[in-house]
Amino acid sequence: MIFSHVGSHIRHWRMPLVLIGCMVLAACGGERWSDQDGNAYSAADLEGRWLVVNYWAEWCAPCRDELPELNALNKVAEDIQVVGIHFDAYEGAELLELSERMDIRFPVLGHDFAAAYALPLPQVLPTTYIINPAGELAHTLQGPQDEAGLLALIQ
Repeated sequence: MIFSHVGSHIRHWRMPLVLIGCMVLAACGGERWSDQDGNAYSAADLEGRWLVVNYWAEWCAPCRDELPELNALNKVAEDIQVVGIHFDAYEGAELLELSERMDIRFPVLGHDFAAAYALPLPQVLPTTYIINPAGELAHTLQGPQDEAGLLALIQ
């Protein structure tokens, strides 16, 4: 009789414990995101790297102008990862088609990626956030950027 009562309590607490476990995993980098090509990324994949997170939109002329600079920066070093965030939140085939048309050669992730790093939705485009290898916001830059200027901030 006592054992059935204990079992009942265990069943009663199972769901809250599962939910708490899920929240702990999420806080420890359990998030996963997919880019425009369907490649999966996790916080663990990006850990220890400089992240250059750029908000852009097709209708933003300075955004279009800085894309070649961001493509070049993404090739410079293994410890730097450029990540794009489409301001208008396109996803799937629509994002893939737009990224190909604009010749974007770095991952474009969603607004959920920005939320995981507590990056605010920018009021100006383009806006670039630089996150250091410890996962902390190091710089917020408004307006178009170039490869040399971004490298100077990182180094």
